[in-house]
Amino acid sequence: MPAKTVILRRCIGSTRFGIESHEASSEEFPRQPSQKDGLGRMCKPHWNQYTSGLARDAKAGKAAVGEGASGSADTTPNETEAAPTEPAPKQGRRVKGPTAAAAGQSEAG
Repeated sequence: MPAKTVILRRCIGSTRFGIESHEASSEEFPRQPSQKDGLGRMCKPHWNQYTSGLARDAKAGKAAVGEGASGSADTTPNETEAAPTEPAPKQGRRVKGPTAAAAGQSEAG
């Protein structure tokens, strides 16, 4: 009986999350129908590590935005960013129908 040939693929890794690229068996890669060869670019364990890292970063980003919006109770107004002195002017509603200048031109005509 011939020995089974193991096809190796390169797991691309991620420098952002400290995952080094390496060679792995093609059986360790998840199916990815949108890819040309039908396999993912990372092995399953590193793909899970990568996606959980992305989720952690997204959660931390949302928490940081939430903290920035609510502010902390111990900060004084001098420590926070200066508020704009004048609010932006509100835009008025547009009048439907002919404008006064257009109405004047049609009557003169």
